[in-house]
Amino acid sequence: MGTFTDNVMGKYNLKLAETKIADFPRYDFFKEVKPQARYLTPLTWLLSYPDVWKHKTRFSRDIKGVKPPYLLLCNHNSFLDFKVMTAAIFPHRANYVVALDGFIGREWIMRQVGCIAKRKFVSDLELIRQTANLLKQKQIVAYYPEARYSLIGTDAVLPESLGKMIRYLKVPVVTLISHGHHINEPSWNQTNRGALTTTEMKLILSQEEVETLDAKTIQQRVEQSFKYDDFAWQFENKVIQDAPDRAEGLHRVLYQCPHCQTEYRMNSKGTEIFCEACSKRWQLTEYGQLQAVEGETEFVHPPSWYEWERENVRREVEAGTYSLECEVLVDSLPNSDGFVPMGKGWLKHDMNGIILRGEHFGEKFEVVKTVPSLYSIHIEYNYIDKKMDCIDVSTLDDTYFVYPTTRDASVTKVALAVEELYKLNVREAK
Repeated sequence: MGTFTDNVMGKYNLKLAETKIADFPRYDFFKEVKPQARYLTPLTWLLSYPDVWKHKTRFSRDIKGVKPPYLLLCNHNSFLDFKVMTAAIFPHRANYVVALDGFIGREWIMRQVGCIAKRKFVSDLELIRQTANLLKQKQIVAYYPEARYSLIGTDAVLPESLGKMIRYLKVPVVTLISHGHHINEPSWNQTNRGALTTTEMKLILSQEEVETLDAKTIQQRVEQSFKYDDFAWQFENKVIQDAPDRAEGLHRVLYQCPHCQTEYRMNSKGTEIFCEACSKRWQLTEYGQLQAVEGETEFVHPPSWYEWERENVRREVEAGTYSLECEVLVDSLPNSDGFVPMGKGWLKHDMNGIILRGEHFGEKFEVVKTVPSLYSIHIEYNYIDKKMDCIDVSTLDDTYFVYPTTRDASVTKVALAVEELYKLNVREAK
C-alpha cells in the first residue's frame, strides 16, 4: 500500500534514535487482526464516497452471486484505490493489507478499520495465517499484490507465490482493476487532479476452480487479469488532463534521455520533460502523449520510454556490468512509532544483490539482499520530510528507507535492475 498524509508520515521517533539497534521494539505482526469494527464501516463510506463522486467513477461489475468470503486483488496507482475499493464492495466491509509505514502514529485506528500490516517484498507466512483466519470469519480480504504504486501507470510484476497462496486459501478470487488513477495522481507527482476514472470488478476464479486448478494455472489466470495501461486508456477514451504541472516529476521515472542516451540528467517542469545534457524537450499533451518540441519524437507513449529504459538495464545485467555504489541517508522503521534516523550509510547494488551498510549509536549494521531473495523492490518518489527519492530495503524485523544522496543514481533504475537480475537468475537456474 502507498503512503498516507505527509504530516503523519513524516514523524520521527526521537526516543528510538537514542536506542541501540538490538534494543528496538518491533512491530507485533502476530497480534490477531480482527474484522473491521462495524461502527467504523459507515465512517469508511463517508471518507470514500466524496472522492468517488468527484472522479465520477464508473463501475463495471461481473460478480453475480459472489458473496464474502473472497480474496479481492486490486491494482495499485494511488491512494484513490482504497476509496474506490470501499465503494466497490458496498455494503460489505473488508480487511486489507497495508504497508507498515501506513501505521505510523495511528496503529490503533488502523487495526480497528481492519488493516493487516506488512513489510514489503519479504516472505511473510504470518500474513497468510492472518488472511486465512479472516476468511474463516467470512470477511473480504483485499490485497494489492503489486505492492507499490505503479511507476508509469502499467501493471507490475506479481509474486510467483500468489497462485500457491490462493490454492491454499480455497476461496473465490475477485479482481478490482481501476483505470485513470495514475493519470489523476501519478506516483511521481501525488497531486489529486479530479480526473475521470473507471473500475472493473470481476470474478476470475470461483471456489470450485480454486480447489481444482493447479497453482500454476491459477497464477496465470491472475496475471492475465492484471493487464492495464493508464496512458493508453487515457488516449483511447480521450480523457483530458490539462493540469499546468502535469509533467512535473515525470523525470523521476524517465531518467534516461532517448536522444543523447545520458542517464540522470532528465528534469521536468510544467507540461514538459527535458534533458539537461542535450537540451532536448518533450511536451506531455492533455491526452497523455509525448511530443518533441523540436525534432523526432522518440516515444509518443510514456510507458514505451520506460520499457526502453528496462531494455537498457537488461543489457547491462546480461553483460554482467550493472553496478551502483553511493552514499545514502538511512531511516529505520522497526515499528509503528515512527522513523529512526540512522544517519549516513553506503549502498551497493550489483550482480550479487544489495548490500546496505551503516552505523548507528556506535553499532555497525549490514543488510544483505541476494538476487534470488528479491523479485522486485519498493521505491518512493519525493518521500516524506526529506523530499528525496528512496529505496525500501526490508527484512522481517526492520525496514530501511534508503535515500541516495548523489545525482548520479536513480531509484527507478535500481527497481528495474532488481527485476532484471531476478529474471536472469531464474533463467540461469533452469
